[in-house]
Amino acid sequence: MKDSVLILSGGMDSTTLLHEMADRIALAVSFDYGSNHNARELKMAALNCDLLGIEHIIIPLAFMGRYFKSSLLSGAEAIPEGDYADANMKSTVVPFRNGIMLAIAAGLAESRELKHVMMANHGGDHAIYPDCRPEFARAMSEAMRLGTYPGITLLDPYVNLTKGEIAERGRRLGIDYSLTYSCYKGGDHHCGLCGTCIERKQAMQFAGITDPTIYDA
Repeated sequence: MKDSVLILSGGMDSTTLLHEMADRIALAVSFDYGSNHNARELKMAALNCDLLGIEHIIIPLAFMGRYFKSSLLSGAEAIPEGDYADANMKSTVVPFRNGIMLAIAAGLAESRELKHVMMANHGGDHAIYPDCRPEFARAMSEAMRLGTYPGITLLDPYVNLTKGEIAERGRRLGIDYSLTYSCYKGGDHHCGLCGTCIERKQAMQFAGITDPTIYDA
């Protein structure tokens, strides 16, 4: 049943998918693309894979940090504060990030004779991130299927769930969310004010989880 590659950031969503689908995940792949919070996320990704005995690799994508424009790549001071519904959060989009990562993951899956790539995009991402939307996921899955000999496809079981609903799954699985990192500013503690911190707080509250996260605000 080990038939999939998972794209794993080290945040709440992909870590939940890692635990929920552990029996199907042959390989978890993380990408070092130069974001403010990459280093802290990657540590959490490696830690959770080690806990579950799942192979984990990190692929460097330094060109994205060098050539792409996004506040997520420009230092903590560039990150806007506020809810994801706010228009200024569009500055955190890293252009076609998921498309690039999915293409690489599809190559890994084919190279390892696996059938699927998994991604933890969810409903809360749709307003801001074009490469998290269901239409994109369907189109990318079809491109992967047509562009690989075994017909690799994308599995995105959270695409229509909220982050709170994902956190509920994590609560039932007994996931320790202190072993995840979300903050776009990338500090020692979560800032508590950026969109992803606000969403993290709301998800924990929705799921009835006592939030183990240390926030600066």
